[in-house]
Amino acid sequence: MTGASQKPIFDLPERLVGLGELAFNLWWSWHPEARMLFKTLDRQRWKESVHNPVKMLKNLPQETLEAAASDPEYLRHYDAVFARFRHYVNTRGEWFWETIPDPCPQPIVAYFSAEYGLQHSLPFYAGGLGFLAGDHLKECSDLGVPVIAVGFMYPEGYVRQKIREDGWQEGTDEILDRDASAISRVLDESGEQLVIRVPLIEPPIHVAVWKVLVGRVTLYLMDTDIELNEPWNRRLPAHLYQGGVEERLCQAIVLGIGGYHVLDALGIEHAVLHLNEGGPAFVLLERVRERMEKGMGYEDAAQEVRNTSVFTTHTPVPAGHEIFPFPLMEKYFGSYWKELGLDREAFFQLGNNPQAPDAGFNMTALALKMSAFRNGVSKRHGEVTRAMWRGFWPELAEDEIPIDHITNSIHVPKWLEPKMMLLFHKYLGPDWLVNHDDPSIWELIDDIPDEELWQTHIWLKNKLVNVIRERMRTRWIEDRISPSISIAEGAMLDPTVLTIGFARRFATYKRANLIFHDRQRLKKILNDPWHPVQIIFAGKAHPEDMPGKGILQEVFNAARDPEFAGRIAFIEGYGEQLAQYMVHGVDIWLNNPMPPMEASGTSGMKAALNGVPHLSISDGWWVEGYNGKNGWSFGGEKEAENPDQADAEAIYELLEKEIIPLYYDVSGDGVPHGWVRTMKETIKSNAPRFSARRMIKEYTEKFYIKALLE
Repeated sequence: MTGASQKPIFDLPERLVGLGELAFNLWWSWHPEARMLFKTLDRQRWKESVHNPVKMLKNLPQETLEAAASDPEYLRHYDAVFARFRHYVNTRGEWFWETIPDPCPQPIVAYFSAEYGLQHSLPFYAGGLGFLAGDHLKECSDLGVPVIAVGFMYPEGYVRQKIREDGWQEGTDEILDRDASAISRVLDESGEQLVIRVPLIEPPIHVAVWKVLVGRVTLYLMDTDIELNEPWNRRLPAHLYQGGVEERLCQAIVLGIGGYHVLDALGIEHAVLHLNEGGPAFVLLERVRERMEKGMGYEDAAQEVRNTSVFTTHTPVPAGHEIFPFPLMEKYFGSYWKELGLDREAFFQLGNNPQAPDAGFNMTALALKMSAFRNGVSKRHGEVTRAMWRGFWPELAEDEIPIDHITNSIHVPKWLEPKMMLLFHKYLGPDWLVNHDDPSIWELIDDIPDEELWQTHIWLKNKLVNVIRERMRTRWIEDRISPSISIAEGAMLDPTVLTIGFARRFATYKRANLIFHDRQRLKKILNDPWHPVQIIFAGKAHPEDMPGKGILQEVFNAARDPEFAGRIAFIEGYGEQLAQYMVHGVDIWLNNPMPPMEASGTSGMKAALNGVPHLSISDGWWVEGYNGKNGWSFGGEKEAENPDQADAEAIYELLEKEIIPLYYDVSGDGVPHGWVRTMKETIKSNAPRFSARRMIKEYTEKFYIKALLE
């Protein structure tokens, strides 16, 4: 049957055959007890597989599996976890089905995104946009929202970061082993991998279809690296967000138009379309064309598509909105617009931004025009977005422009550290995780003894420092790196020192180097003999972003400067796994982009969930999250003549006068109770409000249900 997938092939004892099924469903990635099933088989091989159960099971000695199959203690744990997993995937989830009106049309939501951050063994993400998409799918799975997702397989990922001796970022290739990851081929009726041709494109482009199981949700991935394609098209989606403008246009065509036909080939009907950014926007046109093939006129078809489409825009940065030159659009769509009954001018108007009509075909403009439900990703970003695109609605006041906001949020079970989760299980009651978007539950955080919360945090901080040191030891053995690089990458970190975390893309507007504005003042802060401070940086610059690479180099070389005394570290190879360690283990999370460029930001939410306070400029989600007791806020209120200087001085002032004294105000029992009070306020004020559960409920109630009823 079309849509079936390959059977995972492991040489497993019959008693443990369920491990294979579990390994191929990412449900295990947000359930610690499931991860322990694999980890306890062989802790060293789990580590060597980089927490990839498919790779681990393929390489595990048969005697290890046979021993587990006859171990009563292991089998007891296995039976309990597998029973929970099977119940989960074989039920539909109650919340959504209790929420929608009855009767209701086919309630499948097709979610299209250029990237997905699901788990580090699947490198289909570049940053926050991808992790937001991954968390969206996981929470839809938990709540039973019937979503089908479509994206690209990027066999060479985004960029595998290597830092040269001089601090310059280089990228190296690391090819995805498709047969040692939690992905499987989708098979056609003859038992071969399903391949479809993207229609109306010459020379033809074919895509092979793979799938990833994310709990109850299925993500379909397209892969052009097959022999049917021309050599240049085989590498079309090799890397995420790289290549020339024509290559990116072809990617957009394959993602939108090709993705639509993947669902069609699988026989999957969807009532609602949700676009995560403008990259997949051509799917809107293909939905219109498909309706016209069935006899509808263009206007009726376009209106039906518009009324059942949701568009989420994530960036206030103009460069983040893809624009294609008109001649290039004509090359690929010269025959396509005729299928829509449009002429050249009418077609180009679909992608026209009235505030920049000659710039080219704007994908965000297309998505805004063809979607009735539109949103920014924070309250502040909603305001910025309405101002940014007001040219589409010149007759309306800015606050009446039909662009809503739903603030981005995080999947709590995914990002909460297991030791912290055990603490919450102990004090928040047995049902806290089921109802974790209820703020009243989190008031019980105050019942956690300060000593227990602090000791849990110190354990996580030591874990972070040990992981960084182990990475340096491995690099010393394998690459013979110089001592100065070892120091720059964290060999001298001290887990007893107040630790600031800064980890994100090294785009210029994020100002990773802001804290170096006054280097002498910073050195004095970091090197205080009684109350020292250290900073851990991580992140990647886009391979073609030379200014971003320059900032990264500046930070890296500061970490090598002896005058900073090893109090600065830059950790190479930032990804999902290192992100987890950092948001769990640092003491405070720093965020200082140039307002209003931060659409939302989710890394600070992940840190806050784990009791790490936020030190952030007043932008993005922090405008909603800050309450005066759960962290620190600066900037954003007035125009400054020199904003970098003003914001840097605000950071120094807060560190010197509030943050450092509070952290080091330790009682006789060894606990900084004032700091722990801030940690508790951080958790209870932010965890429910910025949970993906709250976010998905908002998408469902504001958009999905209304679109379903059209």
